[in-house]
Amino acid sequence: MKGKEHWATKGGIKLFLWQKSPAAAPNGTILFVHGSSMASQPTFDLQVPGRPDSSAMEWFAARGFDTWCLDNEGYGRSDKSRPINCDISNGADDVAAAARYIDKKLLVYGISSGALKAALFAQRHPERVARLALDAFVWTGEGSPTLAERRKRLPEFQSKNRRPIDRAFVRSIFQRDHPGTADEATIEAFATAILALDDSVPTGTYVDMCSKLPLVDPAKITVPTLVLRGEFDGIAGIDDLLEFFRRLPHPDKQFSVMEGISHASFQQKNYLGVYHLLHGFFTQPEPVYRG
Repeated sequence: MKGKEHWATKGGIKLFLWQKSPAAAPNGTILFVHGSSMASQPTFDLQVPGRPDSSAMEWFAARGFDTWCLDNEGYGRSDKSRPINCDISNGADDVAAAARYIDKKLLVYGISSGALKAALFAQRHPERVARLALDAFVWTGEGSPTLAERRKRLPEFQSKNRRPIDRAFVRSIFQRDHPGTADEATIEAFATAILALDDSVPTGTYVDMCSKLPLVDPAKITVPTLVLRGEFDGIAGIDDLLEFFRRLPHPDKQFSVMEGISHASFQQKNYLGVYHLLHGFFTQPEPVYRG
């Protein structure tokens, strides 16, 4: 499926957007928001020979969705000129700029720090969000072994605006929680796609997730929300997520634990199960009675 590039602006900053869409999109418009260590196309439009439907964008476009992703400032093809660490709040501003450009009410999916950006965007701009899906999300950070380990390097991350990434680092994403949840060909294709765009990424999301949580107030997220947690994901403790979920005020909310999945859910062996959960949530009929 052919894609189309777009460019949104945030002040004087250029942000890259990528779109894949069918001729008609009766099921709505999805905006995918990437995580801390990779740009958007490797995450959401990955092509892996022999792995059907590796591109989440193409899978959803084939089912009647207009699909978009964006590179946050400091990532991929977006502007990298400012001497800042591109933190969560800045990323939420990027999502807002993309939403203004697309100019439709959005189905928003964010993963990891992208989930934090998506949630903060929904908190600030609920009128722009039809439904919100948070994958590999973290609220307070309590019970997160990944963040406990990462905090050991917090002074290093605070001392600079960017951190280097390489193939070994990308592979570590799939080794740290529960090895075996992703196949080697997918990991290698993912790493190749990431490193074709970046050899370093901003430190801001790491600094925020290690020292500034919570960044989102669940009581202020007033849209239908799906919380997805991989069975083996080390980012968010399940009790932390359940308490966040309990405080969401909208009656239309769902919590799903994804079997056999660690952190990067679209690159896991069980990725089709993730698509199924998202598809069900994004196509849920509007209620005829609300009380």
